[in-house]
Amino acid sequence: MNEVIRLRNIRKSYFLGKQELPVLKGIDLLIGQNEYVALMGPSGSGKSTLMNILGCLDSPSAGEYILNGKDVSKMTDDLLAGVRNVEIGFVFQQFNLLPRLTAMENVALPLIYAGISRKEREERAEAMLDKVGLADRGHHKPNELSGGQSQRVAIARALINNPAILLADEPTGNLDTKTSVEIMELFGKIHTGGNTVVLVTHEEDIARYTHRIIRIRDGNVESDVQTGTTS
Repeated sequence: MNEVIRLRNIRKSYFLGKQELPVLKGIDLLIGQNEYVALMGPSGSGKSTLMNILGCLDSPSAGEYILNGKDVSKMTDDLLAGVRNVEIGFVFQQFNLLPRLTAMENVALPLIYAGISRKEREERAEAMLDKVGLADRGHHKPNELSGGQSQRVAIARALINNPAILLADEPTGNLDTKTSVEIMELFGKIHTGGNTVVLVTHEEDIARYTHRIIRIRDGNVESDVQTGTTS
């Protein structure tokens, strides 16, 4: 198995004055290429902190994080920003689309930072919108899209740089049941297409779409269970 994520003894503490508050207490984790994983845990379990470290939005206090062959655990903020833009696609509960940009412009945004020409940006964004079933909505702005369509645009934007992992934080949290099912079916297709998907959710029915459920409690991995056959 080609590993994409390896965590060794990851610890994270915050300080209130001189008082240390340990949040992650020695996480060991291995996620391979093209795995489809749910990360679960109650409020205060350390799940969000772990997600921020996986997404290179935060650095651990101790331990080693190897992402796609690179040790990112001790990188500077500037280097981490570069890794985020290339290696990780983010999908959030709130969609995080820029309201003044069209769907196509939102999807193409990461390519601007990558220095891609305008013509290629538009071609790639158009192809990615087609992949998520929104070929006819490229020129619509977010306020002209439904919640499900907005999340599809966000997923297309997350995939535009062909990242090592797609990290989705409560991606169906703002959607109704029918739309949630459609979005989870789309994640299934993305996984089948070869992407590594890590889904953060507190909903058991959403987690059941994945092939592996990792539960975090009190800063530790409580359980790590394969739930289906990985492709």
